[in-house]
Amino acid sequence: MKNSRALAMLAIAMLAGLAAVVFASRWLVQTSSGSTVPVAVAANDINLGEPINEAMVRTVNWPRDSVPPGAFTTPKSLDGRVVRVGLTHGEPVLEAKLAPIGTKGGLSAVIGAGRRAITVRVNDVVGVAGFALPGNYVDVIVNTQQADGATKRADNQESISKIVLEKILVLAVAQQVNRDDTAPKVVNAVTLEVTPEQAEKLDLARSVGTLSLVLRNQVDRDSGSTGGATKQTLLDEKAPAPVQAPAPAPKPVHVKYVARQEVKRDCIGVLSGVTGSQECF
Repeated sequence: MKNSRALAMLAIAMLAGLAAVVFASRWLVQTSSGSTVPVAVAANDINLGEPINEAMVRTVNWPRDSVPPGAFTTPKSLDGRVVRVGLTHGEPVLEAKLAPIGTKGGLSAVIGAGRRAITVRVNDVVGVAGFALPGNYVDVIVNTQQADGATKRADNQESISKIVLEKILVLAVAQQVNRDDTAPKVVNAVTLEVTPEQAEKLDLARSVGTLSLVLRNQVDRDSGSTGGATKQTLLDEKAPAPVQAPAPAPKPVHVKYVARQEVKRDCIGVLSGVTGSQECF
């Protein structure tokens, strides 16, 4: 009798526990489904300038209160869009990281509004030994000839090196635009992002002299405006005193004399004996 009662109590306890587990699991499912939303993330690493297809994106449950602005809920809405920055595996795909709708893939998709891309030829020295990578900022130095500062004569020229462009973004090295790679690459061409005015200066600079790239800190915004370096400033020489031209000889002064007209006077004749004379006053 006692054994049957104990078995009955054990069965009731097991049923009650099972019911509690079922109700708790249902409550958790309902609660979790109501507090999360699907968010599209990168299924694999995606390079900048690369068009997206549905196979490159998947959805994950994301807490509703922490969904990043500009997130997408379905992979289909991302079909054909081009990324402006590289995406890593599992990273949410946001509107701010995509090029405008209708943009084709490639380098043109990562050029900023109002900007242009221009390519300059470099070598292992000009290209900062391969450390000028996509995403870095550089200054551009031109070495050319200018008229001698002392004489200002075009036929008497001296060399000068001067920074002509500052904080220029490197878009690509050769045909590579990946900004996640930090290994140096010695290439023969670097593509820079510039404004139309800077493109004109850069094109003129490479036609009148030789170019060099100066790698700079990505967060450094200070201007490095200088007067340029010449042989005199390099060797700390004093500029020669300007040669003064001799003073012109004075022009001869010609004096013209004009005969003075005789002043009219009153005259009278004077007789003294047999001698006569004339007195004027």
